[in-house]
Amino acid sequence: MEPNLPDVVLWSIPAFVLLTVVEMVSHRIHPDEDAAGYETKDAVTSVSMGLGSLAFDLLWKVPIVAIYSAVYELTPLRVPVLWWTVLLMLLAQDFLYYWSHRGHHVIRILWACHVVHHSSRRFNLTTALRQPWTSLTVWPFYVPLVACGVHPAALAFCSSANLVYQFWVHTERIDKLPRPFEYVLNTPSHHRVHHASQGGYLDRNFGGILILWDRFFGSFTAETERPVYGLTKNIATYNPLRVATHEYAAIARDVRAAGSWGERAGRIFRGPGWEPAPAAAPAATASTAVPAQESTG
Repeated sequence: MEPNLPDVVLWSIPAFVLLTVVEMVSHRIHPDEDAAGYETKDAVTSVSMGLGSLAFDLLWKVPIVAIYSAVYELTPLRVPVLWWTVLLMLLAQDFLYYWSHRGHHVIRILWACHVVHHSSRRFNLTTALRQPWTSLTVWPFYVPLVACGVHPAALAFCSSANLVYQFWVHTERIDKLPRPFEYVLNTPSHHRVHHASQGGYLDRNFGGILILWDRFFGSFTAETERPVYGLTKNIATYNPLRVATHEYAAIARDVRAAGSWGERAGRIFRGPGWEPAPAAAPAATASTAVPAQESTG
């Protein structure tokens, strides 16, 4: 029997709208010269990416639900949907989210999906809505949870709750929280680091709800200097289609220009900044390596 769980994203839309309006007004009334703030074209692009992701997620949902349902039918395990098991499911989903998120930063073909979320040079609540249109790369990370007997509908609820939680951390209007919260939870301070493009901040703070995973697995960095948002190589476009596909196009160009199958594989499956090792210089011959000695006669 499918568990009857609420659609937390749908129920949260009024809060998303209200909080975004409040943040916009706060930037207007109390501007911060150092904050990235809002820019109309950027905000419109972020909202457009969010609306587009809803449509594409419906498309990807068909094969994903089919796979999850097959796994769920094959496993003999069943996890009942009770208040305390839902808490455990949320914890397990957040753990797997950490590894999914980390994987989407360090494997280029996965980064091509996730780069969309990092493509804005602003950091505000509309940035949270800048979601990818190719999220078909995410589902494999959660197969273990379904294989352990978690109903796909319960997994969907946990994933939605995780996504809704992360909305509020996309802001510069909240400074650091009291230390116990900063130690355990993903907060705006931690997530500002995650969206920064400075070298010391790159690929850090992958947690969704809990920042504890980053502390446990060595990917945590505290916010010290003010972040510079965006990509190491920013894109100069507000076109949603180009925002959604630019890294796939870059991968295709690099694969076409690659000189070997090893390089082609590296361009797809290694990190986003990976470059093949330069070809070794040919060894010098004896006649060219040792200069002839001058005659003393």
